Amino acid sequence: MNQTNARQPVSKLRIVSLGGVDEIGKNMYVFEYEDDIVVVDCGSIFPKEDMLGVDLVIPDVTYLVNKKKNVRGYLLTHGHEDHIGATPYILRQVPAPLYGTRLTLALVDLKLKEHRINGINMQVVQPRDEVRLGKFTAKFIHVSHSIAGACAIALTCPAGTVVCSGDFKIDYTPIDGQITDLQTLAELGSKGVLAMLCESTNVERPGYTMSEIKIGRTFENMFEQAKGRVIVAMFASNIHRMQMVIDSAISFGRRVCFIGRSMVNVSHVAMDIGELRIPEECLIDVDDLDRYPDEEILVLTTGSQGEPMAGLTRM
Repeated sequence: MNQTNARQPVSKLRIVSLGGVDEIGKNMYVFEYEDDIVVVDCGSIFPKEDMLGVDLVIPDVTYLVNKKKNVRGYLLTHGHEDHIGATPYILRQVPAPLYGTRLTLALVDLKLKEHRINGINMQVVQPRDEVRLGKFTAKFIHVSHSIAGACAIALTCPAGTVVCSGDFKIDYTPIDGQITDLQTLAELGSKGVLAMLCESTNVERPGYTMSEIKIGRTFENMFEQAKGRVIVAMFASNIHRMQMVIDSAISFGRRVCFIGRSMVNVSHVAMDIGELRIPEECLIDVDDLDRYPDEEILVLTTGSQGEPMAGLTRM
């Protein structure tokens, strides 16, 4: 065989988990091929009860700090805290471009502004877009989740293709009408996949996760029976759930009030980019709560997991 036509040996792909394995939260995965590094997600996690004085836990990125000149970018699957919560802390140490969908990057941008971090290049992508980062090519694939703009990511290099599922559910009646892109996933499978890193929350429980539509019907039943003021606590980034609660409240003649810094900030960002829709006349400020009867009020706040500094706890 002619030496010039001989196939060059392929280097190995290294996958390093800096968080998100054997825990729910702090998702962060490093993909390294030769001199190119790509990071998928950059999440945080709430501290455990024995972590006194600790407000937030983030991944140990010593591995990245030592190789930061090789980091080509961060690929973000969606905008929940366990996938983007560490961005303002880690980008100070290892700055690199960010890639994600519109809502995801809008939420990250809010965090960076709060921490006065400037100069980070952010590239908005759409599902099925491909991005080139060194010897890697990343393809974003739409998946259903409780937040808009959630994606799986297919990361391809000369060693093969790895699929990172991100958080997802197979929901045929999602709130936004966009079902998980099973066609693209099937096409990748037919070509051959080196590895799949798949979300495993509740994987040991039999059955399946109910559709978001059914959760919305539950909210409707609760508002129909509710007497007096209604207070709902949830993650501020659960935009689809937030929309369902708000739609139910408005249909029963209630006005909406956001309480809690992150709830106020995230809701405003989501409304600005059209991912959260609330008639202006249905929004009220916390200072105006006493002007309306309790049966006309919905309060949306943070603190669904008992966080000590969240809005619900302070109430």
